[in-house]
This record gives sequence, C-alpha cells and structure tokens, in this order.
Amino acid sequence: MAGSRDTITFLGTAGARFVVARQLLASGGAWLDLCGTRIVLDPGPGCLVGAISRGLAPGKLDAIILSHRHLDHSGDMNIMVEAMTDGGTKKRGTVFAPGDALDEDSVILSHLRPYPREIRLLVEAGSYTVNGVSFVTPVRHEHGVETYGFVFRTPRHTFSWITDTRYFEGLTARYAADVVIINVVRLSAGAPIDHLSLPETRGIICALRPRAAVLTHFGMTMLRAEPALVAERLSEETGVAVIAARDGMELDLDLIEKQ
Repeated sequence: MAGSRDTITFLGTAGARFVVARQLLASGGAWLDLCGTRIVLDPGPGCLVGAISRGLAPGKLDAIILSHRHLDHSGDMNIMVEAMTDGGTKKRGTVFAPGDALDEDSVILSHLRPYPREIRLLVEAGSYTVNGVSFVTPVRHEHGVETYGFVFRTPRHTFSWITDTRYFEGLTARYAADVVIINVVRLSAGAPIDHLSLPETRGIICALRPRAAVLTHFGMTMLRAEPALVAERLSEETGVAVIAARDGMELDLDLIEKQ
C-alpha cells in the first residue's frame, strides 16, 4: 500500500568540500518517505535533480529540514522551497532550520520566505512534528556553525541521524535508536576538523548497538578506502549490521527490522 513504508533515499553521500566540489559523489541530501510523510533532509547541491531523476515529487513535500547552513547541506534549499510550493503558488510545507541559517545571511532568499506554510527554528532539545512523524534535536553539535542531529519516530520505527560534528562527551547516548545513520567524513582520527572519523564511529556503534548502522557523508579518505569494504569490516568487528550508503540507495526500514 502506498505510504505504508518507512524509506530513506540517499540523494547524495558526499561529505567535505573536495568530494562535493568535484562531485565524486552526489551531494543532494536525503529524501525521507515516512508512512506517506515526505521530507527532504539537508538539500545540498543536486537535490532537485536527484529527486526528480528518481521519480520523486518535490511538489508533494511536507517539510524540508536543514541540520546546518554549510553549502554541502543547503546548496539547493531555495530551489527545493520553490519546488515544494510550486513556485510560491501553493502555500505548503514547513521548513526547519537553525537560527543562524536564517539570520541576515539567510540560506533562504528573502522573497522565498513567505512561500512555505511555516518556518520553524531548530533548538537544542527541541521537539517537532510533521503529520504523524515526530523528531527531536537532542543536542547542539560541535561544528563551527549551529548544527543539530535528529532522532525520528514514526508509527513504525525509530531512527537517528548523527550529522556533522566533532566527537564530544555525551554525544553517543543522545542517539539511541533501532537504526543509526552517521556522517563519517574521515578515515582516521586526529584531523583538526569538526567531523567524525571511523574510529569514533566504531565506538558509537559499539556503545549503541543498534539493529543496523548506516554510514554516509564520505570525505576523500573514506572514499579512497571504499565505504562498502569499510562497512563490511565494521560489521565483523562490532557484530552490528553496518551498511555503506550509496548514491540513490533506498533504505527500507521494514527490511532492516526483519534482519
């Protein structure tokens, strides 16, 4: 039955400026279809083209959620707002974004801001709903700009998404869920950048022990290491099913639940 599944389509798996700028991987964010509620998360460059090329309908979106203002996450924000609202002819959908993404240097052009039905600010420990889907932003991340991750609850599933951040004490416990999606930019720890590395990701998976973990948002070092092989090794090391997202991959949470 249409609308009965919870699926996540990865419109892009690129992380970090070099992979995005060279389009070594696509960078369109993710399309969530959660029991018929349609949400785009982090509409980076190529989101609109990626969605339409996969038969998805931006004009039927219920919401756009932005974790933070960096271009690899927000590059297609304006065109997705236009697409969601049919060029402003239909006042529909909600945009969720951190406050610093909507200041005088807003990621949404001023003439587009009246188009959505509502624009809501994300805050630490915030709780939000879109139709029958709820999500929380459990903690502000350490990422230079105001950044949040998410824990989503649908009538059928719980999944979390740990977006861009430096690892910090207390991060892991906030994201317990059946399925955990993690932005893993770096293969090795120690680089002076506010992104998670593979060793830190291994620790998060071991601590949370979800039904499945999904890796995405790969930088150059992860790309060179071949994410699928990295995920296979992590599965063996942790005893948790670890999946490397691929551009265009559809993740069906019902199938994960049955594993």
